[in-house]
Amino acid sequence: MIFTNKSLFASLTPLTLFLVLIGCSSQQPNAVNSINPTKTATPSPIAAATQTPVTSSLPATAKPSPAATVTTLMVSHSKSDYMSFLDPASGRMEKLVVGTAPFAIVEGPNHRTYVSTAEGVAVIDTKLRTRIALVPYQADVGKPRFGEYRSGGMGIAVSPDGKFVYVGVYLDGGKSQLEILDTEKLAMTGRFPVGVRPFDVVTSLDGREVYSIDHDGYTVTAVDPFTLKGRTLEAAPFGKGGFEKPHYAVVRADGRLLLPYQGRGLVVLDPKSGSYTTEPLTGNTHQEGVTLTPDGKQLLIVGIGSAGSATGKPNLTILDANTYKEKIIPLARMHQMVASSADGRYAYLTGGVTYADTGWNGMTVVDLSAGTTREFELPDYPLDVQLLTNN
Repeated sequence: MIFTNKSLFASLTPLTLFLVLIGCSSQQPNAVNSINPTKTATPSPIAAATQTPVTSSLPATAKPSPAATVTTLMVSHSKSDYMSFLDPASGRMEKLVVGTAPFAIVEGPNHRTYVSTAEGVAVIDTKLRTRIALVPYQADVGKPRFGEYRSGGMGIAVSPDGKFVYVGVYLDGGKSQLEILDTEKLAMTGRFPVGVRPFDVVTSLDGREVYSIDHDGYTVTAVDPFTLKGRTLEAAPFGKGGFEKPHYAVVRADGRLLLPYQGRGLVVLDPKSGSYTTEPLTGNTHQEGVTLTPDGKQLLIVGIGSAGSATGKPNLTILDANTYKEKIIPLARMHQMVASSADGRYAYLTGGVTYADTGWNGMTVVDLSAGTTREFELPDYPLDVQLLTNN
């Protein structure tokens, strides 16, 4: 495992910029090709026998003290078929096969975690570290593939009561859809059309609405999961076209959605009225993954560098979620997603930017107070990262 400390960083190469620009280009939707939903109350027929993890240890330069609380991260490895349970301090990781090209991870109650893959939604018992099922989508996603434009599950969210999981399913050359997984039946029980390439899915605080963040549609689709009725909300503060697209979002304590754009503006969207304001940002970087610190006070925003109207370098923005005061930490490399430590002291950033090999095999740990960074190797393009809170 390689660790480095950075304070001044090189700019992106022209080739990397070209690949990123292509990766954010729009695709035109066609008709959805779907199959009948699975009705069984048992794990999917395509689910293999219960999967058990493979444990491996990466060389470590720092070991936590016996009294220290061990942080466990859940990471999707997008160039393979597994997720890992990772201790970022020691480098110890356990691999668990979940399905081809895993994208996003969401933790639910009762030691359950759900992973969107190119094949279906993997249902994980985090206490036993086993895969319970791999539930297929209602849509025909075709043969599993890899890369940013592979068909299958993207953004994923779980209802507050843990009874349902909502996954955005991208269809190659077709319009995307939101599918609903019943966590007791372990089967998809409903679907609703959304905008193209749903990078992220989040729920309202009361679970009455689900929001699909439609990257190529410049929209947010609000869906009532009980009636399967929906509304399309505009989310294009800098117009449609080019790189000013929504990527990921969080729901603030007042129910509003926070969506960053290009290090130029933060959309504060009221999903009830569909109206939004745009607060200024100064990061000047193409922004991707976002998360709130556990106390809900700070928004962490990943910026990958120059693209379109953003002309700056990779960085991490630490934003006060209410006053919008910024602190910007430069980064040496591109990153896709971010998670916060339980105490809000550290941020964990994944290097596996999916399109055309523009990412790297590793993770960066950022000390949010000191502003220092530490990189280490992590295989198979780590993409999503989530803090395991219910060991």
